[in-house]
Amino acid sequence: MPESGLRVIVLGSLIREPTGGNAWANLGYAHGLAELGHDVYYIEDSDDYPMCYDPENRTATTDPTYGLHFAANVLGRVGLGDRWAYYDAHAGQWKGARARDARTLCKSADLIVSYSGMWGNRLREWLQTVPRRAAIDGDPGFTQVRNLRDPSFRRCYEAYTAFFSVGANMGKPSCAIPMDGFQWETTRPPVSLVAWPYVQGRCHGRYTTVMQWETFPGVMQHRGLILANKSESFRPYCELPRRLGPIFDIAVRSRWNSPHAMLRQAGWGIADIGGISRDPWAYQAFIQRSKAEFGIAKAAYVETRSGWFSERSAAYLASGRPVLHQDTGFPDWLPCGKGVFAFRSPEEVVDAVSQIDADYDVHCRAARELAAEYFSVERVLPPLINAAMATPRGLPA
Repeated sequence: MPESGLRVIVLGSLIREPTGGNAWANLGYAHGLAELGHDVYYIEDSDDYPMCYDPENRTATTDPTYGLHFAANVLGRVGLGDRWAYYDAHAGQWKGARARDARTLCKSADLIVSYSGMWGNRLREWLQTVPRRAAIDGDPGFTQVRNLRDPSFRRCYEAYTAFFSVGANMGKPSCAIPMDGFQWETTRPPVSLVAWPYVQGRCHGRYTTVMQWETFPGVMQHRGLILANKSESFRPYCELPRRLGPIFDIAVRSRWNSPHAMLRQAGWGIADIGGISRDPWAYQAFIQRSKAEFGIAKAAYVETRSGWFSERSAAYLASGRPVLHQDTGFPDWLPCGKGVFAFRSPEEVVDAVSQIDADYDVHCRAARELAAEYFSVERVLPPLINAAMATPRGLPA
């Protein structure tokens, strides 16, 4: 039977990265576990570096003001308005709705679920006595290589007692992600079917996505394995609008080299990333008015056959939107051909678009059914919680 009624501390990056898509990735765990009846508190740590991104100024500083307002609004709208706190290490202060008793809440928890929320950071003393501590790896391949190469990064993971990755093929012979000594179990991105209702599809809409062109400069290499950005994955598909017409609208953010001029010249529609990402509901509305998703993965996810599937794509499915996504090995565990299509070449994209157009309503219904079967919080989170609670109690880190 699934564990229920646990006090769970969800660690994330909602305040440090206050954008619509990232908010839903964090809410999949915080709101999802609360939806299942757990006593959930969202806690975030500033880290010891200038990690607070302000999308209005496009800068990362130590000032969490923008993110604190963002989090108060977002968490309030999903019923967690009085269940969150932020530790500002730069000011030496707790902030947020539970600033006064955040330490006590943390120390009384049964479980920590950390969604990519402790990058490069030590586990603070008020979290070290929590008996079970689960780390969720949302960046398969990159996380394992960094654990192998960066002792300070590895020490963060050594503080946990359970390890989960959305690299669903990790450990299989077909997957090239190197093992780093941690016992990674696989999981999938959770999506609330209540928060993401089915919406009637728009057969004359556009194929859309929201993407980060590059999350780091250059490439990461490890013993012949090359880990590259989405920018590398996109190149073979740049000419698709010339073959299929103006059917694509993509919202692109880039930290270094903007691709907007190149994309416009090739015929891609460029959506307003700032407006779409300003909050979770603008992001959700963008997905709901789309016809389907056209998704590109980081080259590293493709080359390693990681089995990665995006929480964004899970949200498209839940909304009843077919997903046409670059193949990362996810067809090994997710049925494709109705509601979801995997492609490895531009020709396969052209063929999949034809199939979606020919029977659009069927693919919309199939998309929702796949979301319910493979990504709903009811399917994803109970096994994760049970596995985490089955691990031996951790000593203070």
